Amino acid sequence: MTKKVAIYRKEHFNAAHRLFRADWDDAQNFAVFGKCSYPHYHGHNYELEVKVVGEPDPVTGFVMDMKLLSDIIHREVLQPFDHRNLNLDTPYFKDQNPTAENIAVVIYELLRPHIDPRHELGIRLFETERNFVEYPGK
Repeated sequence: MTKKVAIYRKEHFNAAHRLFRADWDDAQNFAVFGKCSYPHYHGHNYELEVKVVGEPDPVTGFVMDMKLLSDIIHREVLQPFDHRNLNLDTPYFKDQNPTAENIAVVIYELLRPHIDPRHELGIRLFETERNFVEYPGK
């Protein structure tokens, strides 16, 4: 029997975005995305939870060193996303809408190469206190 343990690291970033499709007119974008489609963007104070699941190391007792996890999140997610316009300032949303769902998947893809492949990785992203998404990985 394995003794898997989940560890979590919580982080925060602020970013602006606009939900829209360039191939739709303003009326259709507003009908689907509402105020989130306004052309001058809007921002969120995102709360990010990163979950890593694995067996604790028999020597250290860690699933993963939390400081290392924090450093990876800062380098791979916070530096490119914090205080940025996700549509304009990052390459990740040039061809896809920066919905919370898509942002969570992108964050997963940015972090996955840096987490031991034996460990499960999950992303929970809060766009507001009441709206959040979760991507449990592939």
